[in-house]
Amino acid sequence: MSSTQTEAKGSTSTKTKVPITVAKGDGIGPEIMDATLFILNAAGARIEIEEIEIGEKVYLRGINTGIEPSSWESLRRTKVFLKAPITTPQGGGYQSLNVATRKTLGLYANVRPCVAYHPFVDTKYPKQNLVIVRENEEDCYAGIEYRQTEDMYQCLKLISRPGSEKIVRYAFEYARRYNRKKVTCFMKDNIMKLTDGLFHKVFDEIGAQYPDIEKEAWIVDIGAAKMSDTPEAFDVIVMPNLYGDILSDVAAQIAGSVGLAGSANIGDHCAMFEAIHGSAPRRAGQNLANPSGLLLGAVQMLVHINQPDVAELVHNAWLKTIEDGIHTYDIFEEGVSKQKVGTKEFAQAVAERVGKKPEKLTPVSYAQAPKSDIQSVKSTSANSKKETVGVDVYLDWKGGNADELGKIVEKLGNDKLPFHMLTNRGVKVYPDGLPETFCTDHWRARFWNKDNKPVSHQDVLDLMKKVYDAKLDFIKTEHLCTFDGEKSFSN
Repeated sequence: MSSTQTEAKGSTSTKTKVPITVAKGDGIGPEIMDATLFILNAAGARIEIEEIEIGEKVYLRGINTGIEPSSWESLRRTKVFLKAPITTPQGGGYQSLNVATRKTLGLYANVRPCVAYHPFVDTKYPKQNLVIVRENEEDCYAGIEYRQTEDMYQCLKLISRPGSEKIVRYAFEYARRYNRKKVTCFMKDNIMKLTDGLFHKVFDEIGAQYPDIEKEAWIVDIGAAKMSDTPEAFDVIVMPNLYGDILSDVAAQIAGSVGLAGSANIGDHCAMFEAIHGSAPRRAGQNLANPSGLLLGAVQMLVHINQPDVAELVHNAWLKTIEDGIHTYDIFEEGVSKQKVGTKEFAQAVAERVGKKPEKLTPVSYAQAPKSDIQSVKSTSANSKKETVGVDVYLDWKGGNADELGKIVEKLGNDKLPFHMLTNRGVKVYPDGLPETFCTDHWRARFWNKDNKPVSHQDVLDLMKKVYDAKLDFIKTEHLCTFDGEKSFSN
């Protein structure tokens, strides 16, 4: 491919170029990045590239995040990162580069359009056209984990009000900007009543500020089933991190292929754009890989850097190429596709169609999208009156059954912090437990006055001294609190 192309319609070389940071990654990454940049150049993208190295080679140099410290300077200065997929070496000790980048740069919103391109790409759902907006920093992806006993491991699920407000507001603003009609919330607040319950509550609060947009909420399991069966029933779906990670891949695959999906990671100060698939090292260097996912991520980047004219040219040229049946091996189908091409040839085909629009697939129009200042806002939470009313003490104990441990710990309570119950894996086992309940070596002893009378930190310390004197191996404590008198802990 030539490194130069004629200027695209609607863009001029006199306009200021926007600096962006580019990383070609591992596996098929360099090939699909070269193809993507070739197409952007053909469309007249007004960008100035700074290249950094990330991924496997950096990991193997002993940097466990996969990115050199010096590369952060480029990312913080350009504030725009176009990233190809990377390979993380096998074995422990390596951190996720994606998670590190998202959290370090505050990229709280992950945006993944999942669209069907029927009849040119095989799908059972020809009407699918949905966008998943995933919270990107919290939930189980906070990465706070512990091994607490021989048998028990723990991962903390963290959901904050400010984090929920930012992502929910982003979803509604995105819907308004792109003329989407409905925003749906997926969560599991029938079980996780506090964490997912907060996410649902925030969705209702912020949704009320958008009377022009339809709102609905689904428990994530039945919502996922509905999305997998009738994706055309959804428009924009907003959800916490873990659900969004899983279901955005599902949505992309049932639309036609994970390989066609691009992804944007948006923060208040920086943004990262990528494909959602991996580095596919088995396909590297063979001129086989489909660059479409990264290219569509780059389209999102062009909109983000205020070049909607170029984004429109690129996206419509890509749609025209798909419509013309020029397909890479992963979506090629006899009788539908007309020509099987490699990575370079596909990029050439898209570049040649810059300025053209599809005839059967719906053309895109980014230039007409209304401006929207999608910024995070200060949390609306008020200063609540917080009072400690009890404590859960977690124990590593293998000395016998639940009744034996229960009789030991119930003697440790007092008038201020009376013993309430003993649980194992969240199930009450003493008093009045059932012998059929399976128990591990991980126990929770609750000391709590049902009247929710406040206790002091000194009261908790006095209790813990008694736990220590009883020679019990305590591994963790959690304070039981009320906020404005409302119980704020699970049973």
